Amino acid sequence: MDSQYEALVSRQRRYYYSGETKKVAFRVEQLTRLKDAIREREDQIIDAAYRDLGKSKREAFLTEIGFLYSEIKDMIKNIDLWAKPKKEKTPLTHMGSASYIYKEPYGVTLIIGPWNYPFHLVMAPLIGALAAGNTAILKPSEMTPHTSRVVRELVESTFEEEYVAVREGDASVSKGLLEQNVDYIFFTGSVEVGKKVMEAASRHLTPVTLELGGKSPAIVMKDADVKLAAKRIVWGKFVNAGQTCVAPDYILVQEKAKRKLYKYLVKYIKKFHGQAVEENRDYPRIVNEKHHDRITALLDPDKIVYGGAHSREDRFIEPTIMDKVTFDDPVMGEEIFGPILPMISFEEEMEVIDLVRKRPNPLALYLFTGRKETESLIFENLSFGGGCLNDVLMHITTPHLPFGGVGESGMGAYHGKSSFDTFSHSKSVLKQTNKFDIPLRYSQSEGSIKAMRKIWE
Repeated sequence: MDSQYEALVSRQRRYYYSGETKKVAFRVEQLTRLKDAIREREDQIIDAAYRDLGKSKREAFLTEIGFLYSEIKDMIKNIDLWAKPKKEKTPLTHMGSASYIYKEPYGVTLIIGPWNYPFHLVMAPLIGALAAGNTAILKPSEMTPHTSRVVRELVESTFEEEYVAVREGDASVSKGLLEQNVDYIFFTGSVEVGKKVMEAASRHLTPVTLELGGKSPAIVMKDADVKLAAKRIVWGKFVNAGQTCVAPDYILVQEKAKRKLYKYLVKYIKKFHGQAVEENRDYPRIVNEKHHDRITALLDPDKIVYGGAHSREDRFIEPTIMDKVTFDDPVMGEEIFGPILPMISFEEEMEVIDLVRKRPNPLALYLFTGRKETESLIFENLSFGGGCLNDVLMHITTPHLPFGGVGESGMGAYHGKSSFDTFSHSKSVLKQTNKFDIPLRYSQSEGSIKAMRKIWE
């Protein structure tokens, strides 16, 4: 099997060396073909998302498809500018020369996707890889087989395998692909698997982007618009039944706002998902029984203040709020990745800094406040991948902001120009004149040192 992967990488590398993928007109054409292929298969993508995760038509379009159109449109609009060599400043010491940065594709890229947004999170990095002029091998998640099949069928009917290929299968397929000497690896998934990907990449010193996760807090201050905060938190937390890497993992709420926040959280859970959520077929399901068991094991009946119902057979877990949670509780020991929302209260603003710093840097952080001073305190003193002021999730939907983690929540970023840059090597070139040659650099005299010191200092 490994020889098949090796042969695939060799075919793609030969095609890359042909120079075809570097042509800007070719890149635009392929991105247009990808957009058209997605549009033609919208119904299939939506149906697969429902079969794999129970997503409604609206949620599937919102979270799996719509953003991709925006990404492709932005790429096509700007690719000509981004691909051009960029002239940079040249210092006095380099008189007569000119400095340029060339955006060079890496070559053969490997994209390993997750199961929670199984179409979106394979296609979004693919857009960046193709825009930058690379070839790509995709490995969709085996945990969402219907979507994986749609990805394979779409790619096979749109591109030649020497340009874009798909390999389906379990972890052994990922392992086999990671053993190959590809030129760039883009992985989205858990911290645990991310470490294995980085270890595999180290064997060939292959550059990587790791989009991981972590416990992303939503911080609600007493001066916040609590009703609106609750509305936005409920939407962001329970979309895809909480199976979102940037979902609010837990709430840190100032004690004086806690009762009001809880009241509105319950109100909007009922409004968005109904009184009997188990009967709402538009409410997504947990991906499989294993994850259902993992999530329900985090429930503490003594701390559940709303929800808590679940069905293993139906892969259903009700939107659930837990109160009086501490950092020692099991629910705070790992990223929940499900529809459980713990609340932890605090008194003074400064407590938040210490509470968040107890955990690894989160992928996202959401702050709800009306005070500029609080905004500065939190954003300037806590490290996180990205986030929002008075909202959740929306920072990842704009192509103009890079999305990525820091520390255990990941490395590297993408979306928009950041995707193009991620899949491009910045190659520095100094173009020197032949009209004259400054003798200073060749001199061995004491005076030359003084002259260089004068220039550089």
